[in-house]
Amino acid sequence: MNMKTTKAIYWTGTVLTSLWFGTSGVCELIKNPLVWDITLQLGYPPHFIYLLGVAKLAGVVVLLIPNRLLRLKEWVFAGVFFDIIFAFFSKLSVLGFAATIDAIIAFTMVTVTYIMFRKLYAAPRTVAVTN
Repeated sequence: MNMKTTKAIYWTGTVLTSLWFGTSGVCELIKNPLVWDITLQLGYPPHFIYLLGVAKLAGVVVLLIPNRLLRLKEWVFAGVFFDIIFAFFSKLSVLGFAATIDAIIAFTMVTVTYIMFRKLYAAPRTVAVTN
C-alpha cells in the first residue's frame, strides 16, 4: 500500500471517528434522550456521562490537528478503544448482543484508522547505550 492510500484511509477514518465520537460527546453534554437514557440504563452515573462527553470532544480536537500531538493522539486512540470496549460489554450484559452492533462497527473502524496512523507515524527506533 502506498503512502497516498494510507493517508486517504487514515484521514477518512479520522473524520468518521471524529464525527461519531463528536456527535456522541455533544449528545452526552446536551442530555440527548437517546444517548443519555441508554447510558443511564447501562448503569453509568450522570456525572460520568458529562465527563465522557467532554473527553470525547477534547479527543476529537486532538485527532483533527494534522501532524501534531502524536503522543497525545496515541492516548486518544487508547481512550476511544476503552470507550468502545466498555460500551460493548455494558450493552452485551444489559441489552443483549443486538445492541452491540454499533460498538463492533466502531471498533473495526477505529482499528483500521489506528493501523494507518501507525504506518504514517512510525515510532522512531532507539538503541540503548550501555557502558
